[in-house]
Amino acid sequence: MELAGFLGATMLWIKAAHIIFVIFLMAGLFMMPRFFVYHQQAPVGSDEDRKWIEREDRLRRIILNPSLTIVWVFGLMLAFNGDYWREGWFIAKLLLVVALSGYHGWLIGYFKKLQKGERPLSEKRLRMLNEVPGIAAAIIVILVVVRP
Repeated sequence: MELAGFLGATMLWIKAAHIIFVIFLMAGLFMMPRFFVYHQQAPVGSDEDRKWIEREDRLRRIILNPSLTIVWVFGLMLAFNGDYWREGWFIAKLLLVVALSGYHGWLIGYFKKLQKGERPLSEKRLRMLNEVPGIAAAIIVILVVVRP
């Protein structure tokens, strides 16, 4: 395998780190809506409510936000290194990553609503939204591996 581009021999390490942090990010994107389902069952202001707020905040601070940042940094490094900007599969992948980043932002916004005692969505709707990252991940993997 030829290691071209400005990353040279570090490219494989950057790619490995990118994949590792994608896994962490996806784990967080799967966990947060599930936390919300259980959180919404807790009475507002209760001890259980406060515990869910703390769990969600730790997931946000320790896993979601750092992983998203690292995924973007390493992903952009790989994109520039490979000069993928005119590849259709890459543009589609990039759009899905932007959408997942928006989903992350929505999760953080919903977390803030739960902190305030608001419960705007039903448990069923939250369970349906929990499918978003899985569907996006499947499409992204197909785009990157098959490159249709």
